[in-house]
Amino acid sequence: MKEYDEEDYLLLSGIQHFKFCRRQWALIHIEKVWEENSRTAEGRLMHDNAHDRTFTEKRKNVIISRAMPVHSRTLGTSGECDIAEFVRDDENGVELFGREGKYRICPVEYKRGKPKEGDEDTSQLVAQALCIEEMFCCTVDKGYLYYGMTKHRLEVCITDEMRENVRNTFAEMHGLFESGHTPVVRRNKSCNACSLADVCLPMMGGRLSAREYIENMLDEREDLK
Repeated sequence: MKEYDEEDYLLLSGIQHFKFCRRQWALIHIEKVWEENSRTAEGRLMHDNAHDRTFTEKRKNVIISRAMPVHSRTLGTSGECDIAEFVRDDENGVELFGREGKYRICPVEYKRGKPKEGDEDTSQLVAQALCIEEMFCCTVDKGYLYYGMTKHRLEVCITDEMRENVRNTFAEMHGLFESGHTPVVRRNKSCNACSLADVCLPMMGGRLSAREYIENMLDEREDLK
């Protein structure tokens, strides 16, 4: 199985952008374009609250770690788990340095809205699970998605099919990143809620890259001086 060098790692959270819209992912991760709207701001605040690295909590037989760094050489990615729960399980768990007993590891990903029709949220959670499996030499059989709008956890049972889907997705992401290619617009109803709509210009069919569009705008301003 192919392994990536650390300098070639992609951001783990990028798989959520990629699944939502390949062009959005390319604008953010290849062309380095970012615009914030109310949705992204709310999501960022929720993650800031979950990502307090100074806070580790123990509830009976569960250790809760926030903003736990994870990575995978086979996926070529690194990032953080919003929350990782270490559940005491002396039969099926793994040993942790400085801790008595064995633990099963369960990632929890926080999202601002409500459950979606697509698999972008699930894919991000599965990617975190694959990183944990590689780092701890264990199997992660489930994780949770917590949605701010419903204030409810959704249990996700992680299957081999989901693992393979995520592996294939990261391979495609690496291919696009290495080529520097930004996909053309495929307009759909999600474009209306995208924070990059003014840069992506879906109504124009994506004939220009964001970089070309911005450069053209700057050239026009110079001509007007």
